[in-house]
Amino acid sequence: MYSYTDFDAAFVAERNRQFRAQVERRVDGSLTEDEFKPLRLMNGLYLQLHAYMLRVAIPYGTLSSRQMDQLAYLAEKWDKGYGHFTTRQNIQYNWPELRDVPDMLDALAEVQMHAIQTSGNTIRNVTADHFAGAAADEVADPRPVAELVRQWSTDHPEFQSMPRKFKVAVTGAENDRAVIRAHDIGLRIVERDGVIGYEVLVGGGLGRTPMIGKVIHDFLPEEDLLPYLESVVSVWNQIGRRDNKYKSRIKITVHEVGLEEIRRLVEERFALVKPMFAGVDQDHFARIKAQFEAPDFAHKSVGPFNQAYNDDPVFRAWADTNLTAHRAEGYSIVSISLKAHGATPGDATAGQMRVMADLARQYGHDELRISHEQNVILPHVHRADLPAIHAKLKEHGLATANINLISDIIACPGMDYCALATARSIPIAQEIATRFDDIKLEHDIGELKIKISGCINACGHHHVGHIGILGLDRAGVENYQITLGGDHTQTAAIGERAGPGFSADAIVPAIERLVDAYLDHRADRSETFLQTYRRLGMAPFKSALYPEAKSVAAE
Repeated sequence: MYSYTDFDAAFVAERNRQFRAQVERRVDGSLTEDEFKPLRLMNGLYLQLHAYMLRVAIPYGTLSSRQMDQLAYLAEKWDKGYGHFTTRQNIQYNWPELRDVPDMLDALAEVQMHAIQTSGNTIRNVTADHFAGAAADEVADPRPVAELVRQWSTDHPEFQSMPRKFKVAVTGAENDRAVIRAHDIGLRIVERDGVIGYEVLVGGGLGRTPMIGKVIHDFLPEEDLLPYLESVVSVWNQIGRRDNKYKSRIKITVHEVGLEEIRRLVEERFALVKPMFAGVDQDHFARIKAQFEAPDFAHKSVGPFNQAYNDDPVFRAWADTNLTAHRAEGYSIVSISLKAHGATPGDATAGQMRVMADLARQYGHDELRISHEQNVILPHVHRADLPAIHAKLKEHGLATANINLISDIIACPGMDYCALATARSIPIAQEIATRFDDIKLEHDIGELKIKISGCINACGHHHVGHIGILGLDRAGVENYQITLGGDHTQTAAIGERAGPGFSADAIVPAIERLVDAYLDHRADRSETFLQTYRRLGMAPFKSALYPEAKSVAAE
C-alpha cells in the first residue's frame, strides 16, 4: 500500500492551509458563494440540496484499517454518523458544516488522505479493479499504475481547467471489474511474450450521451504510459469543445473528429512529449511498485471453513455469493455487502466502518477496498478465518448474502441529497430489494445487476445495468425509464430503452414483471438475465413490461 513521501505530506498540508483561509473568508463574507465555488470544487466540496457535501478520495479504492477508522471518526465528529461510498471509489459526507471542513481535511491528512480533485474540470480520482493484487485472473496488480497516474495528474498545471471532468480507470485482468470501457481513458494491463504493456481505450462515458470506449492503442509499452496519457489529454484539452458543457467530453470529441484522426494527433503530440520524460517516470514507477508487494500469505488448515460450510446453511449461502477466488492457495476475497435489504446502497455507519477496520487488522493483512459497486472488500482472507469473520459481520448487519444478486443495487443519492437530481433513487432501490427479499426469489434469479440514477448524469451507471432505471421529472412528477441489456464488463454494452417510463408507484411491479418474464424464458437455471436478454432480444421483456399494449394489439 502506498505511503506518502515528505513531498506528498507537505503538498496536502499546504493545500489544506490555503483552503482553511478560503473557508474563513467565505464564512466572514469576504467571498461570495460564486467566488468561493471554484475554490471549494478544487477541494472536493459541493453545495447540495440541504448542506455542503465533502467528497473524499480513496485512490484506486484502497484503504488501511487506520484510514477506515479515521473515516468513521469523521462521520461521528462532523457528520451524522455515517458515510456514503460511491461508484467512483470515494466516500461522501453529506452534512458537514462549512466551518468544520478544514478540520476534516486536516484529520484526513493525518492518515494520508485528501479530497483533492474529487470534483472540478480536472482529472478525477483514479479508479481500479477492487480485487487488485488478489484476483486469480490478474496479469498484474493495477494499483501501482493507478498511483503513478494519480501522482502525474494531481495539480498538473496543464490539466486544471479542462473542458470538463476527466476520468481514468485501470484493470489488470481481462475480466473487467473496473468499468474501463465507460471512462474517458481506460487502461488494461496486458502481457505479450512475457512483456507487460497496456491496452488503451479512449472516449467512453455515460451521462446524457453514453458511449463505449474505443481502443486507441492495443499494446502501449510500459515505459510510454505517462507521455502517451499526457498526449491524449493534451490533444483533447486543445480541441475539446468548450461551447456546450454537454458536449465537452472526450467521447464527443472522438465521435465528432473520428478515432483515426485523434490517434494521429496523439501520436504527433507523443513524439514531442516522450523525450521530456526520459525514463525519470520509470525510476519513480519502480519505487511505487515496491510499495505494493503482496502480503506474506499464511499456510493454515481450511478445516474450520469446510466444517462451517457443511454445517451452517446461512454461512454457506453467504460463502456462495460473497466469496471470490484468490490467487493464493487457501485464501478468498470477501465482498462485504453494504446493501442489506431496505438499506441505503453504499451507506455505512461509523460503527460498521470500525468493524470492517478491525476485521482487516485481525484477519485481512490490514487491507480494505471500496468497489465501484458500493461495497467493501477484504481482499486477502484465509478460509480458516471466514467463519469468525461471518459471525462478526452478522452482529453488525454486514453479512447480507447478495453480492451480484438483484438486491445488490447501485444507486446514486438522487433527490434525497443531490442538487442535480430530478427523481429519487434511494427509495426505489430500497423497495426493489425489500420486495424480492419478501418473495424469496433472488437466489433463484441469480446474477442480475440493477443500477439506478436519479438524473441524466448517470452517477448510478444505469446505462450499463442489466436492468437500468433512470429517474426523470415529467411535469413535476417522478417518472422512471427502464433500459435493458446493459453491461459494464469486458463485453460492455449500453442498455436499450424499453419504452415509456413508469411512476414511482409502478416501477417496482414493472421490475417484478421483467423478472417473471426472465424466469419463464431462460433456457435453464444457469442462464443469467443478461444471457437470456441477448439470446431473445427485447420483445418478450417489452411484452411483460407493457401488457396493456399487448392487449390493445390483440383487440
